[in-house]
Amino acid sequence: MTALMPVTLASIVPVLLLANGNRPGTFWLTLAGLALFVVALLVTLMIEVPIAKRIRSWTISTLPEDWQRLRDRRASVHVVRWPAASPDSACW
Repeated sequence: MTALMPVTLASIVPVLLLANGNRPGTFWLTLAGLALFVVALLVTLMIEVPIAKRIRSWTISTLPEDWQRLRDRRASVHVVRWPAASPDSACW
């Protein structure tokens, strides 16, 4: 994910530049895809990654009392991330 995300973001910029003015439909769909991609990326980096890092360090003996709350939080955030991440692929 570390290399793929910046490369994906960088690949959208030339499409926006080439489509601007000449192909308005392509431009607006690509821009919508970029916006949704950024939303999915921010949700992933700001919420899901920190939770995943905490979960990775758990063992049966070190399982925290609130593990179910963290699991539910990650699942509820995924409900926001998935709708943002799915249509962005269709837009561009």
